[in-house]
Amino acid sequence: MHFDLTDLRLFLYVADAGSITAGSVRAGLALASASARVRGMEAQVGVALLERGRRGVRPTPAGRALLHHARLVIGQIERMRGDLGDYAHGVKGHVRLLANTAAMAEFLPEALASFLAAHPHVDIDLDERPSPAVARAVAEGLAELGVAADHADVTGLECFPFRGDRLVLAVPPGHALSQRDRIPFAEALAHDFIGLAEDNALQLHLAGHATRSGGRMRLRARVRGLDVACRMVAGGAGIAVVPEAAARRGGRDGALHLVRLTDAWAERRLLLLARRRDALPAHARRLLEHLIALS
Repeated sequence: MHFDLTDLRLFLYVADAGSITAGSVRAGLALASASARVRGMEAQVGVALLERGRRGVRPTPAGRALLHHARLVIGQIERMRGDLGDYAHGVKGHVRLLANTAAMAEFLPEALASFLAAHPHVDIDLDERPSPAVARAVAEGLAELGVAADHADVTGLECFPFRGDRLVLAVPPGHALSQRDRIPFAEALAHDFIGLAEDNALQLHLAGHATRSGGRMRLRARVRGLDVACRMVAGGAGIAVVPEAAARRGGRDGALHLVRLTDAWAERRLLLLARRRDALPAHARRLLEHLIALS
């Protein structure tokens, strides 16, 4: 039985994404090549590694066993790269970092840019997920680091304070809610929203809370990006729930009115997550320490 590192990393990505297509993109492989590699792995093992369905794929019992060993092997390789990187500048380190929408859009771009500029031999694979999915992936060894809101289940993980993050309702001037200072999310559901993409982590989070409150968000449009959502709101197309930092940036010159959400889940702390800080590869540990220093 022979699996190379590309096979193992691909299988981790496929299992994490629940899709061979998405896994192939993350691995930098053509879909046909990725599919052939997965089939080749299954042929070597002699059993199916993935259960294929209409909504994607998930590991079979044999696939879960392979995942366990793949995590150990890839983790050890990354630790080796981190250690050797101190001596051999041509050795590239790789860190997988997952984050929720607020962290991705508001807090990580500059922080990661400064880290990458100072560490040219480290690459970062950054992906956006809802906070609970971020915590699960870190716990399962599918990512070295994560940034998630404190409502996620972080049992068994090491957590470090990162940033405060409040969700607010952005409304245009003259809107029926523009005279309100605070409102429960359920009451806001009576109005039209500008939403984010269907697979966006924040949008999934809000849709879940709408369902739990017995309603749904009436979306007039879906857009990619918090700044675009704020611009649409400022133009009078609807209202939107966004991180306060994004709303204040988009609401300069009175373009937006900010209404505080009274729901407890709207007041969030962002946490940096790792399974064990002292067991991280050297380059992942450096990234964690860099982000902690900026908190």
